[in-house]
Amino acid sequence: MEILKVSAKSNPNSVAGALAGVLRERGGAEIQAIGAGAINQAVKAVAIARGFVAPSGMDLICIPAFTDIKIDGEDRTAIKLIIEPR
Repeated sequence: MEILKVSAKSNPNSVAGALAGVLRERGGAEIQAIGAGAINQAVKAVAIARGFVAPSGMDLICIPAFTDIKIDGEDRTAIKLIIEPR
């Protein structure tokens, strides 16, 4: 599954476009975000992407989960949003 990483400075429209492209190509995607600002941008991107893929008959679901990742040798907990068509 394709992993898109989102930061607090990410543009939600750009992330939504990338997400829509991955969904059309691969059928599913995962967004990873650390921190409140990044999660905010990620959720906005999912909402925008739903509008991008709706005309083609795709309805999206979003499954939130925790994941552990390493950043600079440090273990961090991130939120991952698993995006799939319904």
